[in-house]
Amino acid sequence: MKLSAVDSGFRKAARGLTRKRLRVHAVLLAVCAWSVIGADFATPGLLDRAGNIKFQDFLQFYISAKLIRQGRVDQLFDQQVAAAELQAIIGQPTKVRLPTVYGPQVGLFVFGFSRLSFFAAAMLWVSVSVLAYFGCCYLVWKLCPNLRASRSLVWAAAVAFPPFFHFVVRGQIAILILVCFVAAFFAFRSGSDFLAGLALGSLVFKPQFLVAIPLILLGAGAWKSFAGTAIAAAGQLGATWLYFGTAVMRAYAHTLWHIPRSLALAEPAFSQVQMHSLRSFWLLLVPWPSLSFTFYLVSSIPILALAILSWRSPGSLGLRFSVLVFAAVLVNPHLFVYDLLVLAPVLLLLTDWVVGNPSHPAADRVSVLLYLAYLLPVLGPLALLTRLQLSVLAFVALQWTLFIILRREADHLTTDPGGAA
Repeated sequence: MKLSAVDSGFRKAARGLTRKRLRVHAVLLAVCAWSVIGADFATPGLLDRAGNIKFQDFLQFYISAKLIRQGRVDQLFDQQVAAAELQAIIGQPTKVRLPTVYGPQVGLFVFGFSRLSFFAAAMLWVSVSVLAYFGCCYLVWKLCPNLRASRSLVWAAAVAFPPFFHFVVRGQIAILILVCFVAAFFAFRSGSDFLAGLALGSLVFKPQFLVAIPLILLGAGAWKSFAGTAIAAAGQLGATWLYFGTAVMRAYAHTLWHIPRSLALAEPAFSQVQMHSLRSFWLLLVPWPSLSFTFYLVSSIPILALAILSWRSPGSLGLRFSVLVFAAVLVNPHLFVYDLLVLAPVLLLLTDWVVGNPSHPAADRVSVLLYLAYLLPVLGPLALLTRLQLSVLAFVALQWTLFIILRREADHLTTDPGGAA
């Protein structure tokens, strides 16, 4: 059968993505990224060579934990208090502004770290998070039989994964999100849909990730998973409310509602280009906020529809879970590059599928799109010039391609009596 021009292009590009070449790309990316980071962080004190605070994002978690430990929970979302605490930690004048935008329960997650100095606490947090990241990658990799012979490539790619070094440098808590998704995948794999829902509902500390997931589970009629998600989310929020009180939760809700203003205050020049979802895609492309928000809502509908139909299909869990994660990423209204750490297990699962199905009509397309989804977040800052976030286009293309694969699998099971059995 004659291939279309698009399929021929994907086939040609896929043939260039040999294991040897991919290993070289991963090693070069890792060496370049971590060398730059090492040189940047090689200065004494808390400031790097660019004058930024090392592990800067960890400051808001550390300050929240410190305020909780000191019994000052009423000041958790007081931005003047946050600025004063930041100034005290740095010990010198700084223009850095880092408003607290996470739920008060996050301060409890890192409560024990607040007993250390900021730099020691950040180093310990990052060290534990790095171990957890590689642990999650290892657990998923063990489920990928077609990647057993590519051990060195897998680990080189894990080290070079762009969201990974952004996550480390910033001292972020994206590892908690990754753990929730990996736990959900393993629960789904064991048939424990309710437990999978509990894992997904635990993401409520980062509520942006729960914009799409409950809608997908509800639309797909996945009642056990939906119930687990709702119970976990309500339980975490309820416990947080009981612990901190109404005034703190009201302040958190106000902060969450005005989060774009807080993000612009923290990173006025780079907040949008470091984001990789439909919301940021349209914000960059359309200069009118109301219109861009309308485009975001409208474009989210087909993404959710594809995810619902994919989740209802009888296809392989790895493909269906990948669609779920991509939908959670794309519909997320405020997703930064370090949050893309959640794609690590998806990239492993889909790469395993490609290697195990080399003759599948969509294998070349998935292979090339995976490469782009992995690499394009590095080029995010180029959107300052182009106003086009290419990573989002790659994610959407993968979402559509996976849906087509799952639909064909469902058609095959329907027409094949043996498969239907």
